[in-house]
Amino acid sequence: MNSISRLAAAHAAARSLVASGRIPGVVVALAVGNRQPDICAVGSDADGRPLTPDDLFPVASITKLATALAVLRLVDRGSIALDDPVDRFLHREAPHPGVTIRRLLCHTAGFPIDLSSDDAPYEPGLTWEALGHACLRAKLRHQPGTEVLYSNIGYGLLALVVEARAGARFRNALRDLVLTPLGIEGYLGEEPPRAPARIADVRGRHRATALEPFNSTFWRSLALPWAGLITNAAGALALVRAFRGHPPGFLSPPLRAAAVTDQTGHLPGGFIEPLRWERCPWGLGPEVRGVKEPHWLPSSVGADSFGHTGASGCLAWAAPGADVAWAILGARTADNGWLLRHSRTISAAVAGER
Repeated sequence: MNSISRLAAAHAAARSLVASGRIPGVVVALAVGNRQPDICAVGSDADGRPLTPDDLFPVASITKLATALAVLRLVDRGSIALDDPVDRFLHREAPHPGVTIRRLLCHTAGFPIDLSSDDAPYEPGLTWEALGHACLRAKLRHQPGTEVLYSNIGYGLLALVVEARAGARFRNALRDLVLTPLGIEGYLGEEPPRAPARIADVRGRHRATALEPFNSTFWRSLALPWAGLITNAAGALALVRAFRGHPPGFLSPPLRAAAVTDQTGHLPGGFIEPLRWERCPWGLGPEVRGVKEPHWLPSSVGADSFGHTGASGCLAWAAPGADVAWAILGARTADNGWLLRHSRTISAAVAGER
């Protein structure tokens, strides 16, 4: 299938998904080979505003691809090495031998999924600086190298390493190392010049308040290096394509190849049930599909396919076998399961499955 055929198939799958009522709207971007992206928008955001191909979204954990790229750019420059202990760069209150840059990138360092509410209360006055200090105080849940335990804390520590080596606040380092070189319209810790798409079905006690995750100025101000990036479908697509060598020279070929190759030794683990697997391959930032089930991607995209998802209802992925990469930005959180159970139809269409 050529690019036009794939876009038409993806557009039809997106229209069907929106018509089902599972999400109010979705933007899909895809790129075959080194061609320019094709983007389509269907439906509306949570406020009923019709979506456009250039709409900004909170892309949640797709942010981790950007943070990983910042780290890898510093590795290419020789500022850090993958097997450096993180304590070489950070003055941590609870040093942990065995916690390396590599293990943080592939979630085998042993840190919990997230900070506790006692460590960093989610309330007015919270800042990235306070969150960073809480990450420095974090204790391990498992010994490094024994399990894949997906962790926002690990990416907080990586952001602090970037700050230490780049000599700049993470939001500025991310702009200089990743967003600007890739031509991405992206915002971290600052209000974008136009309102992002509003995300439906946000849950928890801060729903419909001034602190609502994904949708509030407060949440955007935190500059979360694991979740806070605001960008459009083209930006999310550019992040995953950087791991495919677009543009050439952004990452060195050996490092880029390592980044999308399993670094976990097929350790067990993952997220929370049901998304835990006996073998959980992960690269230097991107998740590697492997043979995981259940999963957001159909097995037809290939065991070597890779990318990331986000709890706001989004996905950025690449399938080397089909020479295609794509991004799906939905206007509903992933909490209700639509991303896990129903976005696969769009991905299958993009990957050329008939």
